[in-house]
Amino acid sequence: MISTRVLRPKTAIALGAFFNLLGVIFMGTAVAATTASVVDIGTGSEALITLGASQLSIVIWAVSAWKYGIPTSESHALIAGLMGAGISLNGIGAFNWDSVQKVLYGLLISTFAGFFLGFLATKAVEAMCKNINRRKTETFFSVGQIISASLMAFSHGAQDGQKFMGVFYLALVVGGIYQTGVGGAMDIPLWIMLLCSLIMAAGTSVGGYRIIKSMGMDMVKLEKYQGFAAEVVASGSMLAATAFGIPLSTTNTKATAMMGAGASKGVGSVNWGIAKDMILAWVLTFPACLILGFTFAKLFRFIFSLFS
Repeated sequence: MISTRVLRPKTAIALGAFFNLLGVIFMGTAVAATTASVVDIGTGSEALITLGASQLSIVIWAVSAWKYGIPTSESHALIAGLMGAGISLNGIGAFNWDSVQKVLYGLLISTFAGFFLGFLATKAVEAMCKNINRRKTETFFSVGQIISASLMAFSHGAQDGQKFMGVFYLALVVGGIYQTGVGGAMDIPLWIMLLCSLIMAAGTSVGGYRIIKSMGMDMVKLEKYQGFAAEVVASGSMLAATAFGIPLSTTNTKATAMMGAGASKGVGSVNWGIAKDMILAWVLTFPACLILGFTFAKLFRFIFSLFS
């Protein structure tokens, strides 16, 4: 919305924060449950060390990428950090392969479906509007992009909000503050949902502009109808994945949909140098955060063993 000049940055960020909150509250906990069950984190202090190590690995990786304006997948960073920290405790046997399989499905969907659906949706919009007055289409897609971007923010809250809510809740359960529901079901209280939503909004407002510039201005310059098409297919993919409890990278899905929308006017419409940096960061996220999670878990256990 910012790059196509539909809304000013502050207004767009406020709108995104509001719909993030709604997505967190109204889309259940299926993704949170999948994320929290990717690895066996142990019990007691061992589990808290595992969670702490994985969270630190995400923060270091995400902030490092943000400094250079490179969008990374916090979803994959979180899961990789958990896997690395889990390996340090129980080896490969720590993995819950059913949940890992869902993560792999999400990786494929976010990488390939986003691009091809973005390309096809943009071509479809062009075909439907080819005989309509351009001024009318500009007005329509200005309003349409506010709706599609709101849907995008809602689906972002449903996906990313759930992942971190799940880990937050898991830490409180392990620490003995909360108990799981019947059959181990998650009963996440409203205050955790609100806190995660507010922190996501604060992160966007404080540091989001670098990423907005990289994706919406440097990587590809979209017209309003292209932005509308990219957001509709990206948010649709994310909501479908959320319903099946599949953790999906919102960054990958949105970025590849934008690439597909831009490529509908020719491959030269996308700055593939910027896109290459993003793809490299996505490829490196899993091994880097896995190694960081493993290393910090080992380091924390060593430090705490000195005081035990």
